[in-house]
Amino acid sequence: MNPKPEPAHLTHRRVWTLAGPMILSNISVPLVGAVDTAVVGHLPQPHHIGAVALGALIFTFLYWGFGFLRMGTTGFIARAFGAGDERALSNTLLRTLLLAVLFGGVVIALSGPLIALALFLLDSSGQVEQLAGDYARIRVWSAPATLCVYVFTGVFIGMHNTRGALYLMLTLNLTNMALDLLFVPVLELGVSGVAWATLIAEYIAFITGAVMLRRPIRRAVASLRWGEVLETGAMVELMRAKGHLFVRTLCLMFSFAWFTAQSARLGEVVLAANAILMHLQSIMAHALDGFAHAAEALAGSAYGARQPGRFQRAARLTTAWAAAAAVLVSGAYWVFGTPLVGLFTGIDAVLAVCAQYLPWMTAMPLLSVWSFQLDGLFIGTGHTREMRNAMLVSTASYLALVALLMPWLGNHGLFLALACFMLIRALTLWRYYPGICAALDAAGGGANPRPAG
Repeated sequence: MNPKPEPAHLTHRRVWTLAGPMILSNISVPLVGAVDTAVVGHLPQPHHIGAVALGALIFTFLYWGFGFLRMGTTGFIARAFGAGDERALSNTLLRTLLLAVLFGGVVIALSGPLIALALFLLDSSGQVEQLAGDYARIRVWSAPATLCVYVFTGVFIGMHNTRGALYLMLTLNLTNMALDLLFVPVLELGVSGVAWATLIAEYIAFITGAVMLRRPIRRAVASLRWGEVLETGAMVELMRAKGHLFVRTLCLMFSFAWFTAQSARLGEVVLAANAILMHLQSIMAHALDGFAHAAEALAGSAYGARQPGRFQRAARLTTAWAAAAAVLVSGAYWVFGTPLVGLFTGIDAVLAVCAQYLPWMTAMPLLSVWSFQLDGLFIGTGHTREMRNAMLVSTASYLALVALLMPWLGNHGLFLALACFMLIRALTLWRYYPGICAALDAAGGGANPRPAG
Protein backbone atom coordinates (compact mmCIF):
# COMPACT_ATOMS: atom_id res chain seq x y z
CA MET A 1 0.00 0.00 0.00
CA ASN A 2 3.01 2.27 -0.06
CA PRO A 3 2.51 5.19 -2.47
CA LYS A 4 4.56 4.84 -5.63
CA PRO A 5 5.45 7.76 -7.88
CA GLU A 6 3.89 7.92 -11.29
CA PRO A 7 6.12 7.83 -14.41
CA ALA A 8 7.47 11.21 -15.41
CA HIS A 9 5.35 11.42 -18.57
CA LEU A 10 1.73 10.30 -18.81
CA THR A 11 1.33 8.14 -21.92
CA HIS A 12 -1.51 6.61 -23.90
CA ARG A 13 -0.31 3.23 -22.69
CA ARG A 14 -0.63 4.31 -19.07
CA VAL A 15 -4.23 5.41 -19.70
CA TRP A 16 -5.02 1.99 -21.14
CA THR A 17 -3.20 0.22 -18.32
CA LEU A 18 -5.70 1.79 -15.94
CA ALA A 19 -8.78 1.97 -18.19
CA GLY A 20 -8.53 -1.49 -19.77
CA PRO A 21 -9.10 -3.54 -16.60
CA MET A 22 -11.90 -1.18 -15.52
CA ILE A 23 -13.64 -1.54 -18.89
CA LEU A 24 -13.63 -5.32 -18.50
CA SER A 25 -14.66 -5.01 -14.86
CA ASN A 26 -17.46 -2.54 -15.55
CA ILE A 27 -18.88 -4.48 -18.49
CA SER A 28 -19.27 -7.49 -16.23
CA VAL A 29 -21.65 -5.48 -14.00
CA PRO A 30 -24.49 -4.92 -16.50
CA LEU A 31 -23.88 -8.38 -17.94
CA VAL A 32 -25.12 -9.72 -14.61
CA GLY A 33 -28.30 -7.71 -15.05
CA ALA A 34 -28.46 -8.94 -18.62
CA VAL A 35 -28.22 -12.56 -17.50
CA ASP A 36 -30.79 -11.86 -14.76
CA THR A 37 -33.16 -10.63 -17.45
CA ALA A 38 -32.29 -13.35 -19.96
CA VAL A 39 -32.89 -16.27 -17.59
CA VAL A 40 -36.38 -15.00 -16.73
CA GLY A 41 -36.96 -13.57 -20.22
CA HIS A 42 -37.36 -17.09 -21.55
CA LEU A 43 -40.09 -17.89 -19.05
CA PRO A 44 -43.58 -17.78 -20.63
CA GLN A 45 -44.85 -14.39 -19.39
CA PRO A 46 -43.31 -10.88 -19.62
CA HIS A 47 -44.18 -10.06 -15.98
CA HIS A 48 -41.12 -12.05 -14.87
CA ILE A 49 -38.89 -9.60 -16.76
CA GLY A 50 -40.75 -6.66 -15.24
CA ALA A 51 -40.43 -8.12 -11.74
CA VAL A 52 -36.65 -8.49 -12.00
CA ALA A 53 -36.41 -4.99 -13.51
CA LEU A 54 -38.41 -3.42 -10.66
CA GLY A 55 -36.73 -5.53 -7.97
CA ALA A 56 -33.29 -4.54 -9.22
CA LEU A 57 -34.48 -0.94 -9.43
CA ILE A 58 -35.18 -0.93 -5.69
CA PHE A 59 -31.52 -1.73 -5.10
CA THR A 60 -30.50 1.02 -7.44
CA PHE A 61 -31.66 3.18 -4.54
CA LEU A 62 -30.76 0.99 -1.57
CA TYR A 63 -27.27 0.09 -2.82
CA TRP A 64 -26.22 2.32 -5.70
CA GLY A 65 -27.42 5.28 -3.69
CA PHE A 66 -24.42 4.47 -1.53
CA GLY A 67 -22.11 4.60 -4.55
CA PHE A 68 -20.46 7.55 -2.81
CA LEU A 69 -18.61 4.92 -0.75
CA ARG A 70 -16.78 3.90 -3.92
CA MET A 71 -16.46 7.32 -5.51
CA GLY A 72 -15.52 9.22 -2.37
CA THR A 73 -12.99 6.57 -1.39
CA THR A 74 -11.36 6.73 -4.82
CA GLY A 75 -10.96 10.50 -4.65
CA PHE A 76 -9.47 10.57 -1.15
CA ILE A 77 -7.17 7.61 -1.84
CA ALA A 78 -6.00 9.00 -5.19
CA ARG A 79 -5.12 12.39 -3.73
CA ALA A 80 -3.29 10.80 -0.78
CA PHE A 81 -1.50 8.52 -3.24
CA GLY A 82 -0.37 11.49 -5.32
CA ALA A 83 0.82 13.32 -2.21
CA GLY A 84 2.67 10.23 -0.92
CA ASP A 85 0.74 10.26 2.37
CA GLU A 86 0.57 6.61 3.55
CA ARG A 87 -1.02 7.57 6.87
CA ALA A 88 -3.93 9.22 5.09
CA LEU A 89 -4.37 6.10 2.97
CA SER A 90 -4.69 3.87 6.04
CA ASN A 91 -7.07 6.20 7.85
CA THR A 92 -9.29 6.59 4.78
CA LEU A 93 -9.48 2.81 4.37
CA LEU A 94 -10.59 2.31 7.98
CA ARG A 95 -13.04 5.24 7.98
CA THR A 96 -14.81 4.10 4.83
CA LEU A 97 -15.04 0.45 5.92
CA LEU A 98 -16.60 1.54 9.20
CA LEU A 99 -19.15 3.61 7.29
CA ALA A 100 -19.92 0.72 4.92
CA VAL A 101 -20.70 -1.68 7.77
CA LEU A 102 -22.78 0.96 9.56
CA PHE A 103 -24.83 1.88 6.49
CA GLY A 104 -25.30 -1.79 5.58
CA GLY A 105 -26.84 -2.44 8.99
CA VAL A 106 -29.14 0.56 8.62
CA VAL A 107 -30.37 -0.68 5.22
CA ILE A 108 -31.27 -4.09 6.68
CA ALA A 109 -32.97 -2.53 9.71
CA LEU A 110 -35.13 -0.27 7.53
CA SER A 111 -35.65 -2.71 4.65
CA GLY A 112 -39.31 -3.51 5.39
CA PRO A 113 -40.75 0.01 5.06
CA LEU A 114 -38.26 0.93 2.33
CA ILE A 115 -39.27 -1.98 0.11
CA ALA A 116 -42.98 -1.37 0.75
CA LEU A 117 -42.61 2.31 -0.13
CA ALA A 118 -40.63 1.52 -3.29
CA LEU A 119 -43.26 -0.94 -4.55
CA PHE A 120 -46.02 1.58 -3.80
CA LEU A 121 -44.25 4.33 -5.75
CA LEU A 122 -43.40 2.11 -8.73
CA ASP A 123 -47.09 1.20 -9.10
CA SER A 124 -46.95 -1.77 -11.46
CA SER A 125 -49.31 -4.74 -11.87
CA GLY A 126 -50.08 -7.05 -8.95
CA GLN A 127 -48.09 -9.99 -10.34
CA VAL A 128 -45.02 -7.85 -11.00
CA GLU A 129 -45.13 -6.21 -7.56
CA GLN A 130 -45.48 -9.53 -5.71
CA LEU A 131 -42.49 -11.10 -7.48
CA ALA A 132 -40.42 -7.91 -7.16
CA GLY A 133 -41.12 -7.87 -3.42
CA ASP A 134 -39.95 -11.47 -3.06
CA TYR A 135 -36.75 -10.55 -4.89
CA ALA A 136 -36.10 -7.49 -2.72
CA ARG A 137 -36.70 -9.19 0.64
CA ILE A 138 -34.02 -11.76 -0.18
CA ARG A 139 -31.42 -9.53 -1.74
CA VAL A 140 -31.46 -6.85 0.96
CA TRP A 141 -29.41 -9.08 3.29
CA SER A 142 -26.37 -8.51 1.09
CA ALA A 143 -26.16 -4.83 2.12
CA PRO A 144 -23.05 -4.91 4.38
CA ALA A 145 -21.11 -7.05 1.90
CA THR A 146 -22.13 -4.92 -1.07
CA LEU A 147 -21.09 -1.65 0.54
CA CYS A 148 -17.72 -3.06 1.69
CA VAL A 149 -17.09 -4.21 -1.89
CA TYR A 150 -17.71 -0.60 -2.97
CA VAL A 151 -14.98 0.53 -0.58
CA PHE A 152 -12.55 -2.15 -1.75
CA THR A 153 -13.11 -1.11 -5.37
CA GLY A 154 -12.50 2.56 -4.53
CA VAL A 155 -9.23 1.69 -2.80
CA PHE A 156 -8.02 -0.32 -5.78
CA ILE A 157 -8.83 2.46 -8.27
CA GLY A 158 -7.39 5.21 -6.10
CA MET A 159 -4.13 3.25 -5.75
CA HIS A 160 -4.00 2.81 -9.57
CA ASN A 161 -4.45 -0.94 -9.10
CA THR A 162 -7.32 -1.40 -11.51
CA ARG A 163 -6.40 -5.03 -12.06
CA GLY A 164 -7.30 -5.65 -8.43
CA ALA A 165 -10.68 -4.03 -9.04
CA LEU A 166 -11.09 -6.21 -12.14
CA TYR A 167 -10.40 -9.44 -10.24
CA LEU A 168 -12.82 -8.42 -7.51
CA MET A 169 -15.64 -7.56 -9.92
CA LEU A 170 -15.08 -10.68 -12.01
CA THR A 171 -15.35 -12.79 -8.87
CA LEU A 172 -18.61 -11.08 -7.98
CA ASN A 173 -20.21 -11.05 -11.40
CA LEU A 174 -19.10 -14.40 -12.78
CA THR A 175 -20.27 -16.06 -9.56
CA ASN A 176 -23.58 -14.25 -9.87
CA MET A 177 -24.08 -15.31 -13.48
CA ALA A 178 -23.15 -18.94 -12.74
CA LEU A 179 -25.62 -19.09 -9.87
CA ASP A 180 -28.31 -17.46 -12.05
CA LEU A 181 -27.93 -20.27 -14.55
CA LEU A 182 -28.08 -22.86 -11.77
CA PHE A 183 -30.97 -21.44 -9.75
CA VAL A 184 -33.39 -20.42 -12.54
CA PRO A 185 -33.19 -22.83 -15.52
CA VAL A 186 -31.96 -25.86 -13.52
CA LEU A 187 -33.50 -25.54 -10.05
CA GLU A 188 -36.51 -23.54 -11.35
CA LEU A 189 -36.47 -21.02 -8.50
CA GLY A 190 -37.69 -18.22 -10.78
CA VAL A 191 -37.31 -14.59 -9.69
CA SER A 192 -36.31 -15.62 -6.15
CA GLY A 193 -33.46 -17.64 -7.62
CA VAL A 194 -32.07 -14.48 -9.24
CA ALA A 195 -32.10 -12.76 -5.83
CA TRP A 196 -30.39 -15.68 -4.06
CA ALA A 197 -27.69 -15.76 -6.74
CA THR A 198 -26.89 -12.09 -6.15
CA LEU A 199 -26.93 -12.42 -2.35
CA ILE A 200 -24.46 -15.31 -2.31
CA ALA A 201 -22.19 -13.69 -4.91
CA GLU A 202 -21.95 -10.45 -2.90
CA TYR A 203 -20.64 -12.26 0.20
CA ILE A 204 -18.16 -14.28 -1.85
CA ALA A 205 -16.90 -10.99 -3.34
CA PHE A 206 -16.61 -9.44 0.13
CA ILE A 207 -14.44 -12.32 1.32
CA THR A 208 -12.34 -12.10 -1.84
CA GLY A 209 -11.79 -8.35 -1.46
CA ALA A 210 -10.80 -8.69 2.19
CA VAL A 211 -8.26 -11.36 1.27
CA MET A 212 -6.84 -9.28 -1.60
CA LEU A 213 -6.42 -6.25 0.67
CA ARG A 214 -5.37 -8.21 3.75
CA ARG A 215 -1.91 -6.60 3.92
CA PRO A 216 -3.01 -2.95 3.82
CA ILE A 217 -5.86 -3.78 6.18
CA ARG A 218 -3.45 -5.44 8.61
CA ARG A 219 -1.05 -2.49 8.43
CA ALA A 220 -3.88 -0.03 8.96
CA VAL A 221 -5.15 -1.97 11.99
CA ALA A 222 -1.63 -2.46 13.39
CA SER A 223 -1.01 1.30 13.30
CA LEU A 224 -4.58 2.16 14.29
CA ARG A 225 -5.05 5.38 16.18
CA TRP A 226 -8.75 5.93 16.82
CA GLY A 227 -8.12 9.59 17.50
CA GLU A 228 -6.87 10.02 13.92
CA VAL A 229 -9.45 7.77 12.29
CA LEU A 230 -12.34 9.53 14.02
CA GLU A 231 -10.73 12.99 14.04
CA THR A 232 -13.53 15.52 13.75
CA GLY A 233 -12.14 17.59 10.89
CA ALA A 234 -11.31 14.56 8.77
CA MET A 235 -14.67 12.91 9.43
CA VAL A 236 -16.53 16.11 8.60
CA GLU A 237 -14.59 16.48 5.33
CA LEU A 238 -15.23 12.83 4.44
CA MET A 239 -18.93 12.97 5.28
CA ARG A 240 -19.40 16.29 3.50
CA ALA A 241 -17.86 14.91 0.30
CA LYS A 242 -19.81 11.67 0.59
CA GLY A 243 -22.97 13.62 1.35
CA HIS A 244 -22.62 15.60 -1.87
CA LEU A 245 -21.99 12.37 -3.79
CA PHE A 246 -24.96 10.73 -2.11
CA VAL A 247 -27.30 13.50 -3.26
CA ARG A 248 -25.78 13.40 -6.73
CA THR A 249 -26.11 9.60 -6.99
CA LEU A 250 -29.62 9.62 -5.54
CA CYS A 251 -30.70 12.12 -8.20
CA LEU A 252 -29.10 10.05 -10.94
CA MET A 253 -30.71 6.83 -9.75
CA PHE A 254 -34.04 8.57 -9.26
CA SER A 255 -33.89 9.74 -12.87
CA PHE A 256 -33.45 6.19 -14.15
CA ALA A 257 -36.04 4.94 -11.68
CA TRP A 258 -38.44 7.54 -13.04
CA PHE A 259 -37.73 6.23 -16.53
CA THR A 260 -38.65 2.70 -15.43
CA ALA A 261 -41.70 3.88 -13.49
CA GLN A 262 -42.99 5.78 -16.54
CA SER A 263 -42.29 2.69 -18.65
CA ALA A 264 -44.46 0.63 -16.29
CA ARG A 265 -47.35 3.05 -16.86
CA LEU A 266 -47.17 2.22 -20.58
CA GLY A 267 -47.89 -1.49 -19.99
CA GLU A 268 -46.04 -4.72 -19.28
CA VAL A 269 -44.76 -5.14 -22.85
CA VAL A 270 -43.27 -1.64 -23.02
CA LEU A 271 -41.82 -2.07 -19.51
CA ALA A 272 -40.13 -5.31 -20.58
CA ALA A 273 -38.82 -3.77 -23.81
CA ASN A 274 -37.48 -0.64 -22.10
CA ALA A 275 -35.84 -2.80 -19.41
CA ILE A 276 -33.96 -4.68 -22.13
CA LEU A 277 -32.92 -1.46 -23.89
CA MET A 278 -31.74 -0.03 -20.56
CA HIS A 279 -29.43 -3.02 -20.27
CA LEU A 280 -27.78 -1.87 -23.50
CA GLN A 281 -27.53 1.63 -22.01
CA SER A 282 -26.00 0.18 -18.87
CA ILE A 283 -23.46 -1.93 -20.76
CA MET A 284 -22.40 1.17 -22.71
CA ALA A 285 -22.17 3.35 -19.61
CA HIS A 286 -20.13 0.83 -17.67
CA ALA A 287 -17.74 0.30 -20.59
CA LEU A 288 -17.10 4.02 -21.11
CA ASP A 289 -16.81 4.49 -17.35
CA GLY A 290 -13.51 2.61 -17.58
CA PHE A 291 -11.98 5.80 -18.95
CA ALA A 292 -13.76 7.87 -16.30
CA HIS A 293 -12.19 5.66 -13.62
CA ALA A 294 -8.80 6.19 -15.24
CA ALA A 295 -9.48 9.93 -15.08
CA GLU A 296 -10.36 9.64 -11.37
CA ALA A 297 -7.06 7.93 -10.57
CA LEU A 298 -4.77 9.95 -12.85
CA ALA A 299 -6.36 13.35 -12.34
CA GLY A 300 -6.81 12.76 -8.61
CA SER A 301 -3.17 11.84 -8.04
CA ALA A 302 -1.99 14.78 -10.18
CA TYR A 303 -4.26 17.05 -8.14
CA GLY A 304 -2.88 15.69 -4.87
CA ALA A 305 0.70 16.11 -6.17
CA ARG A 306 -0.10 19.71 -7.32
CA GLN A 307 0.83 19.09 -10.96
CA PRO A 308 -1.41 21.18 -13.25
CA GLY A 309 0.27 20.03 -16.46
CA ARG A 310 -0.13 16.38 -15.59
CA PHE A 311 -3.75 16.96 -14.62
CA GLN A 312 -4.57 18.59 -17.96
CA ARG A 313 -2.86 15.80 -19.89
CA ALA A 314 -4.77 13.17 -17.91
CA ALA A 315 -8.04 14.95 -18.73
CA ARG A 316 -7.20 15.20 -22.45
CA LEU A 317 -5.95 11.66 -22.94
CA THR A 318 -8.72 9.90 -21.04
CA THR A 319 -11.43 11.96 -22.76
CA ALA A 320 -9.97 11.41 -26.24
CA TRP A 321 -9.96 7.64 -25.74
CA ALA A 322 -13.44 7.71 -24.21
CA ALA A 323 -14.81 9.60 -27.22
CA ALA A 324 -13.24 7.11 -29.63
CA ALA A 325 -14.73 4.23 -27.66
CA ALA A 326 -18.15 5.91 -27.71
CA VAL A 327 -18.05 5.97 -31.52
CA LEU A 328 -17.20 2.26 -31.58
CA VAL A 329 -20.01 1.35 -29.18
CA SER A 330 -22.50 3.40 -31.15
CA GLY A 331 -21.47 1.63 -34.35
CA ALA A 332 -21.72 -1.77 -32.65
CA TYR A 333 -25.27 -1.05 -31.51
CA TRP A 334 -26.18 0.14 -35.02
CA VAL A 335 -24.96 -3.10 -36.59
CA PHE A 336 -25.62 -5.68 -33.89
CA GLY A 337 -28.44 -4.11 -31.85
CA THR A 338 -31.20 -6.40 -33.11
CA PRO A 339 -29.40 -9.70 -32.42
CA LEU A 340 -28.28 -8.36 -29.04
CA VAL A 341 -31.88 -7.67 -28.07
CA GLY A 342 -32.80 -11.17 -29.22
CA LEU A 343 -30.49 -12.62 -26.58
CA PHE A 344 -32.72 -11.24 -23.83
CA THR A 345 -36.12 -12.61 -24.85
CA GLY A 346 -37.98 -14.58 -27.49
CA ILE A 347 -41.34 -12.88 -26.90
CA ASP A 348 -42.38 -11.40 -30.26
CA ALA A 349 -44.34 -8.47 -28.83
CA VAL A 350 -41.39 -7.37 -26.71
CA LEU A 351 -38.95 -7.74 -29.61
CA ALA A 352 -41.18 -5.59 -31.83
CA VAL A 353 -41.23 -2.76 -29.28
CA CYS A 354 -37.44 -3.02 -28.81
CA ALA A 355 -36.88 -2.68 -32.55
CA GLN A 356 -38.97 0.49 -32.64
CA TYR A 357 -36.85 2.28 -30.01
CA LEU A 358 -33.43 0.72 -30.66
CA PRO A 359 -32.10 3.80 -32.58
CA TRP A 360 -32.07 5.70 -29.29
CA MET A 361 -29.48 3.23 -27.97
CA THR A 362 -27.32 3.91 -31.02
CA ALA A 363 -27.25 7.63 -30.24
CA MET A 364 -26.78 7.35 -26.48
CA PRO A 365 -23.00 6.64 -26.39
CA LEU A 366 -22.24 9.84 -28.32
CA LEU A 367 -24.53 11.88 -26.06
CA SER A 368 -23.44 10.37 -22.73
CA VAL A 369 -19.65 10.08 -22.86
CA TRP A 370 -18.97 13.73 -21.94
CA SER A 371 -20.82 13.60 -18.63
CA PHE A 372 -19.07 10.34 -17.72
CA GLN A 373 -15.63 11.87 -18.21
CA LEU A 374 -16.44 15.04 -16.32
CA ASP A 375 -17.78 12.94 -13.46
CA GLY A 376 -14.40 11.18 -13.30
CA LEU A 377 -12.45 14.43 -13.17
CA PHE A 378 -14.68 15.92 -10.47
CA ILE A 379 -14.58 12.75 -8.34
CA GLY A 380 -10.80 12.47 -8.55
CA THR A 381 -10.24 16.07 -7.52
CA GLY A 382 -12.85 16.06 -4.77
CA HIS A 383 -15.04 18.83 -6.23
CA THR A 384 -18.18 17.03 -5.12
CA ARG A 385 -20.30 20.06 -4.25
CA GLU A 386 -20.28 21.12 -7.89
CA MET A 387 -21.31 17.59 -8.90
CA ARG A 388 -24.27 17.77 -6.54
CA ASN A 389 -25.39 21.16 -7.84
CA ALA A 390 -25.03 20.15 -11.49
CA MET A 391 -27.04 16.97 -10.94
CA LEU A 392 -29.84 18.79 -9.13
CA VAL A 393 -30.27 21.10 -12.12
CA SER A 394 -30.04 18.19 -14.56
CA THR A 395 -32.62 16.10 -12.71
CA ALA A 396 -35.11 18.95 -12.45
CA SER A 397 -34.72 19.60 -16.19
CA TYR A 398 -35.19 15.90 -16.96
CA LEU A 399 -38.41 15.62 -14.96
CA ALA A 400 -39.79 18.70 -16.70
CA LEU A 401 -38.89 17.23 -20.10
CA VAL A 402 -40.57 13.90 -19.29
CA ALA A 403 -43.75 15.72 -18.25
CA LEU A 404 -43.65 17.81 -21.43
CA LEU A 405 -42.62 15.20 -24.01
CA MET A 406 -44.37 11.97 -22.94
CA PRO A 407 -47.95 13.20 -23.50
CA TRP A 408 -46.86 14.36 -26.96
CA LEU A 409 -44.50 11.60 -28.11
CA GLY A 410 -45.21 8.67 -25.79
CA ASN A 411 -42.26 6.31 -25.31
CA HIS A 412 -40.21 8.26 -27.87
CA GLY A 413 -40.69 11.30 -25.64
CA LEU A 414 -39.39 9.34 -22.68
CA PHE A 415 -36.22 8.40 -24.57
CA LEU A 416 -35.79 11.95 -25.89
CA ALA A 417 -35.96 13.29 -22.32
CA LEU A 418 -33.30 10.77 -21.27
CA ALA A 419 -31.03 11.85 -24.13
CA CYS A 420 -31.42 15.50 -23.13
CA PHE A 421 -30.68 14.57 -19.52
CA MET A 422 -27.29 13.17 -20.54
CA LEU A 423 -26.39 16.34 -22.42
CA ILE A 424 -27.56 18.64 -19.63
CA ARG A 425 -25.39 16.70 -17.15
CA ALA A 426 -22.32 17.45 -19.26
CA LEU A 427 -23.18 21.12 -19.80
CA THR A 428 -23.82 21.81 -16.12
CA LEU A 429 -20.56 20.12 -15.07
CA TRP A 430 -18.56 21.91 -17.77
CA ARG A 431 -19.66 25.21 -16.28
CA TYR A 432 -17.71 24.34 -13.11
CA TYR A 433 -14.66 22.79 -14.75
CA PRO A 434 -12.58 26.03 -14.96
CA GLY A 435 -12.80 26.23 -11.16
CA ILE A 436 -10.89 22.96 -10.81
CA CYS A 437 -8.15 24.21 -13.11
CA ALA A 438 -7.95 27.53 -11.25
CA ALA A 439 -7.65 25.80 -7.86
CA LEU A 440 -4.84 23.61 -9.15
CA ASP A 441 -3.01 26.50 -10.85
CA ALA A 442 -3.14 28.41 -7.57
CA ALA A 443 -1.43 25.46 -5.89
CA GLY A 444 1.66 26.10 -7.98
CA GLY A 445 2.76 28.50 -5.29
CA GLY A 446 2.60 25.76 -2.66
CA ALA A 447 -0.97 26.09 -1.41
CA ASN A 448 -3.08 22.96 -1.24
CA PRO A 449 -5.59 22.76 -4.11
CA ARG A 450 -9.03 23.05 -2.60
CA PRO A 451 -11.50 20.20 -3.12
CA ALA A 452 -14.64 22.27 -3.11
CA GLY A 453 -16.53 19.98 -0.74
